[in-house]
Amino acid sequence: MTTERTTRKGPAPHAPGTGWPVVPPAAGAVVMATGIISVGFRLTGYATLSAITLAVAAAVWVWLAGTFAVTLLRDRARWQAQSANPPALTAVAATCVLGTRLSLSGYRTTAYVLLTVAVVVWPWLLVSVMRHWKRPVPGAAFLVCVATQGLAVLAGTLELAGGPDWLGRAALVVFLLGIVLYGEALIRFDFRQLLTGAGDQWIAAGALAISALAGSKLTASPLWSGGAHSALRVATLILLGLDFAGYAVLVVCEFVRPRPRYDIRRWSTVFPLGMTAVAALSTSAAAHLPGLHGPGTVLLWISAAAWLLTLLGLGRVLARTAADARV
Repeated sequence: MTTERTTRKGPAPHAPGTGWPVVPPAAGAVVMATGIISVGFRLTGYATLSAITLAVAAAVWVWLAGTFAVTLLRDRARWQAQSANPPALTAVAATCVLGTRLSLSGYRTTAYVLLTVAVVVWPWLLVSVMRHWKRPVPGAAFLVCVATQGLAVLAGTLELAGGPDWLGRAALVVFLLGIVLYGEALIRFDFRQLLTGAGDQWIAAGALAISALAGSKLTASPLWSGGAHSALRVATLILLGLDFAGYAVLVVCEFVRPRPRYDIRRWSTVFPLGMTAVAALSTSAAAHLPGLHGPGTVLLWISAAAWLLTLLGLGRVLARTAADARV
């Protein structure tokens, strides 16, 4: 199973009969990373930074949605080939992350629309990806969990914002499914990717982080009390602990085998960094553990620095591509 690279030289290809560039599905991770950092800035009170990163995430989402729509209409074979690979699920995850951030700012109608879009696309892409799974799978395979938990996070966020109770119950079902899908990806994962992956190996930790975030939303919901609430709280803390452990292992692997060159899959590194920070911040509030707020804030700034470095890498690649196109 392969993913497309954007480190190629020369001008980017375009969809037949259009001026729209063809971009790999993995580009959706740009929205995922930027959107979750925007959520983190909002949770920590940095309103201006949160608004700026929200604007960037929304603009990139609109551009990618248009690009993928053109590919679907003008190059159906390419679209079908892309939908069979795990990075296609970034479309669902990115939509859910953006919807979650918009809901936090009160744009709930838009958030409901984005949830509807994600729910419609999710099962088709999920089945397509899983039908084409082969052992071993890259880190991008954990997107089956990330996309699913993204639905749980957005549904849970809307329920907490005054949405109907069925959203919270649906979030619980999807949350449990997401954990099962994590296990399915884990037993197929090529652990050599921890040392050789180009960036998407970090999704193994990011999937745990978004699962913990979904758990924190459920823990905070008034729908669950007594034993159910306690079980959700414990599950959330376990998932967050596993995420921290995975985060630490991946950091060590980066030092053991540095991979400094830019690759589009590095956005799939930034996303787990930001998601771990937000999961810690959200769990701190939902589980009444203020001690998690400080580490969550530190991790947020680490993810913001990684986002900026990755953005600069993308800028250099685009500049080289433009220069090559003029030659």
